[in-house]
Amino acid sequence: MGFLIAILIGAIAGGVASYIVPGRTPGGTLGAIVVGLIGGILGQWLVGSLLGFGDGGGFIGAIIVSIIGAVVILYALRAVSGNGRRV
Repeated sequence: MGFLIAILIGAIAGGVASYIVPGRTPGGTLGAIVVGLIGGILGQWLVGSLLGFGDGGGFIGAIIVSIIGAVVILYALRAVSGNGRRV
């Protein structure tokens, strides 16, 4: 069940991040889900390790953290790939 929730959060986060960051998402819908999942991992690490916040926030908190991580990853992907605007 946790895996399905992680995919749901990744899909939501990847979709929202695709609207925030200008340009095309590499890989389309599947790419947005993968970016959202990786963004969730990155966001959790940023919030937990670097900022010192706990795991609080529940489902909505997980989505917000995943969106922040996915936006960071999308900007990094676009900067490395050379497609889209430069950051």
